Amino acid sequence: MTLTPSHIIEYLYCPRFTYFEYVLAIPQYEEKNYKVMRGRELHDLKLEQNKDYLRRRIGAVSKHIDQYLTNDIIRGRVDEVLGLSNGTMVPLDYKFAEYKDRVYETYRTQLYCYAWLIEENFGHKVEKGFLVYTRSRNKLIEVPITEENKQEVKDTAKAIGRIIEDNFFPKATKYKARCVGCTYRNMCIR
Repeated sequence: MTLTPSHIIEYLYCPRFTYFEYVLAIPQYEEKNYKVMRGRELHDLKLEQNKDYLRRRIGAVSKHIDQYLTNDIIRGRVDEVLGLSNGTMVPLDYKFAEYKDRVYETYRTQLYCYAWLIEENFGHKVEKGFLVYTRSRNKLIEVPITEENKQEVKDTAKAIGRIIEDNFFPKATKYKARCVGCTYRNMCIR
């Protein structure tokens, strides 16, 4: 089984999410979530609309659209992989969201995963990524990506592998407020 950025994000939200969904195979029924479904529709739409303006703002010298990338551990579909004049590359990801003066950790983690995939698939260094908030008139936000950020997602992937391969029951998140909206809250042991 290869992981996706969603696996990484779910684990960072709570390691037990990984256990319930991928060891016990209890689905979370995300297809019932309006924002998830709307985001997927918008993703497909945005792949067809005018993005040359955003690419020019970033300073892209090459583009690879809708890239499905893999390595031995992780896989993901990057909306755009852009090459810059200094030889580095950047992921560009569209979000069906409003920008509220901060970038959520889930979005950052997704970009870190994409950076890992881009470096292994294209052989170019990734030092930053970009988010486009479609509900804020396509606001473009730059997100720095460090070696530590990429190493964190690699370490998280190893931890997920331990849960799935060894049937390991992990500790729940220390942030108890996350349990309120969790789809597994009724079956989770405290």
